[in-house]
Amino acid sequence: MARSPVPLKVVTAAAAPRSAPQGATERIVESITQAIVERRLMPGTKLAEQKIADIFAVSRTLVRQALNQLSRDRLVTLEPARGAFVAKPSVDEARQVFELRAMIESAMVRQLCARISEAQIAELREHLRDEAAAVGRVDVPGRTQLLADFHIVLARMLGNAVLVETLSDLLSRSSLITLMYQSAHSAGHSQEEHVHIVDALERRDARTAARLMEQHITAVERELRLDPHAVDLAAALRPEG
Repeated sequence: MARSPVPLKVVTAAAAPRSAPQGATERIVESITQAIVERRLMPGTKLAEQKIADIFAVSRTLVRQALNQLSRDRLVTLEPARGAFVAKPSVDEARQVFELRAMIESAMVRQLCARISEAQIAELREHLRDEAAAVGRVDVPGRTQLLADFHIVLARMLGNAVLVETLSDLLSRSSLITLMYQSAHSAGHSQEEHVHIVDALERRDARTAARLMEQHITAVERELRLDPHAVDLAAALRPEG
């Protein structure tokens, strides 16, 4: 059964003062992006400019700037005479996003094996404990964010800001894709795969780390319903009996 779109008011808990618009565009962008990643905003949800302006207590001009930025990031679709909507990625785009992630992230962990420190291993272990706790208490928003953050933490450990930015964009788009195509991939399974990746990093086993990362991303993609059965129109419309 399809989930109903969540009201936009959940994007933020508090509105910014109208007298302090500086940084409002960034706050709106971050709040909408976060709501998408945490599965509080569904693909196709209408993003009404006036409602967002009221939520953040800012002008519609600032809201429009934020929506334009999100459109450039492929998280929002702007439709003439209809307004802004949370994007609905196509099947081809979904495949391309996961293919690119597999290429980037397998190379990322291969490089990280050569330079990762004991302190960074300890940081990853702490992150894994947080993931496991969120999965265990069925904290859906928390585990969704933590499972995505795992990949960002790895990117930051390489010290490459462009990689972090690129991967953040891809992960946000991945969240939209899994919402649209109803991923059945278990959060617990993802968390276990993260543990195996960190084990390989701790051993400085670059080949295994890269293979496990590629398998991890491929497994998530494989669980997506990207190949729906073709509809037989005659069978669908034929009266029963």
